[in-house]
Amino acid sequence: MKYFVRPRMLLAAALVSACALAAADPLYRIESAQTIESAGAPSWDYLAFDEARSILYIARRDDGILAYDTRARKVLGTLDNTKGGNAVVLVPDFGRGYVVNLDGSLTPFDLSTRKTEPRQKFGDDADNGIYDAASRQIVVSMGDSHQLAFLDAKTGRLHGKLHLDSDKIEGMAADGTGKLFVALRDRDLIVRVDAAGHKLDAVHSTAPACKQPSGVAFDAANHRALIGCRGAKPVLAAMDAGTGRIVSTTAIGRGNDMVLFDAEQRRVYASNGIDANLVVIQQVDADTYRLAEATATRPNARTMALDPKTKNVYLVTAEGTVDASKEWNRAVAPFYPNTYFKDTFTLLTLSRR
Repeated sequence: MKYFVRPRMLLAAALVSACALAAADPLYRIESAQTIESAGAPSWDYLAFDEARSILYIARRDDGILAYDTRARKVLGTLDNTKGGNAVVLVPDFGRGYVVNLDGSLTPFDLSTRKTEPRQKFGDDADNGIYDAASRQIVVSMGDSHQLAFLDAKTGRLHGKLHLDSDKIEGMAADGTGKLFVALRDRDLIVRVDAAGHKLDAVHSTAPACKQPSGVAFDAANHRALIGCRGAKPVLAAMDAGTGRIVSTTAIGRGNDMVLFDAEQRRVYASNGIDANLVVIQQVDADTYRLAEATATRPNARTMALDPKTKNVYLVTAEGTVDASKEWNRAVAPFYPNTYFKDTFTLLTLSRR
């Protein structure tokens, strides 16, 4: 007697097997919560991880850029001349790093020695930055000036600027071929930028599926822009980078600030400060995504970095409150903290256990 297995049964069996494998994976938990002293009330933004040296750089704005040895689990110190530093861009091709300072300058430093050089002014303001290896440029977002700045990754010299019609220039990701994908949160747009030409290449609307795009990562193998969307129904949106079509959405938490993609695991990470969670999404194929896990972090832990070897995730936060005698940002949440308490700045290490 011959037995025939229907295609539908095979698909169901495959899905069950995939779910069983996912369930067997260790889940993320907070392995450690290390409090770090601060000169005053904590203020912070982006993190960067130097994989070659296992050093985490933490932008603490008022205190400067903190270097943390993730292997030894100890603070190495603060980089000189980095007060006002809001982000760190690593350029391993030249053994250099650049601190993006809020005053519109870069502080170059050597990745091996962490010795800094004098600041290089390129504008009046700055927020975040990324390295585009294809064009050998650092690209810096300048939200107050409504523009991007393009700087030589070896020298820090300004190459050019591009005006963007937005008051909320958010996440940026490079596709590896010289194109950048930039979120304009107030416009519900993802713009594609030609880095070498310093010009707009395409404009894609994310609405209605994705409102208020914020964090952006890129999957080069499948040509997908992966976008954290802060709207009333927060989602992780996968966009076809060629056509701009949203091919999939998956629920995430409120207050997304960062999205990272680990190509080895084919997993997307979204850190969400308002709901205090880290959402991990498994990429099944280019157009199919499913929740792997959503683990609790701490309130206001909104920026993160991933160690691609250990798969540890690092986030930072602090204890905060709304001081009703001062203005606070109601657009983020009804009671988004406007005051943080001294010596409560905390580095969270999440690992699979």
